[in-house]
Amino acid sequence: MTVLFLCRQNAGRSQMAHAFFERLAPNHVAISGGSEPAASVHSAVVSAMHEVGIDLSGRTPRRVEQAMLQRADLVISMGCDDPAVCEYPGRKVEDWSIEDPSSKPIEDVRRIREQVRARVEALVARLGAGEGAPPAARPAG
Repeated sequence: MTVLFLCRQNAGRSQMAHAFFERLAPNHVAISGGSEPAASVHSAVVSAMHEVGIDLSGRTPRRVEQAMLQRADLVISMGCDDPAVCEYPGRKVEDWSIEDPSSKPIEDVRRIREQVRARVEALVARLGAGEGAPPAARPAG
């Protein structure tokens, strides 16, 4: 299964979710993007993830592209605000209401990191239970 994690800047939540998913679900594929990518991953996000043994220092925020959307079996949106990107027809889009870590102090970013980790762990558990994408995402047939 390929999961696309989206947020506005691809510099915080989606980068954290992408990294946690790669670590926790090595048999699946994670990709991430943003509707308005930042120049770099937020420094507090890099620091907070480094604390849990994940290096985001080499990652670059990317604009979500049509090919990413077409490749994804499941799209996870975290504050993505572009309907053309975030409400992709034919794909299940889950909305994870998680605060944007942009310009937040490290204490807040740590709390957000743990919220993201918990949501990714629940997703991975769902995949491990054979549930995969929610029924609305599965092709009819």
